[in-house]
Amino acid sequence: MTIRCEIVSQDRTVFQGDVDFILLPGMAGEMGILPHHAPVLALLKYGVIKIRKQGTEKLFAVAGGMAEVQPDIVTILADAAENIEEIDVVRAQAAKKRAEDALAKISPEEQPDAYLNMEAALRRSNLRLDVVRRYRKIRDTYTEQDSSM
Repeated sequence: MTIRCEIVSQDRTVFQGDVDFILLPGMAGEMGILPHHAPVLALLKYGVIKIRKQGTEKLFAVAGGMAEVQPDIVTILADAAENIEEIDVVRAQAAKKRAEDALAKISPEEQPDAYLNMEAALRRSNLRLDVVRRYRKIRDTYTEQDSSM
């Protein structure tokens, strides 16, 4: 028995398929979803979505959003999401550096919107780098020393 799962970010469908189990990073804690789950709407925090099908696990970094759970389908509308195997470490490190540099130059009082945007960019970069460090098998381009989280 499976449940349909769709992960959609602002610019694309990240995942679509039938799965056995879904683990979501809910605001109140992690939520495990099985087929025939009761209907739920949940806000998501920055974290990792784990999807399991026939013993194989896929992992996705998610930067907030919401999930609608129905007995036969889970629809995840993510602010940003990507398969952790697709994360470009060099690009994430460069984005982190740009966000840190921009935050050092922006005053939160004078430019609150720009400051909040850069804080969000830094959080996304840190999430991506942390997920790679914790979950991905390929670690040759990213070391603990590079991470200042």
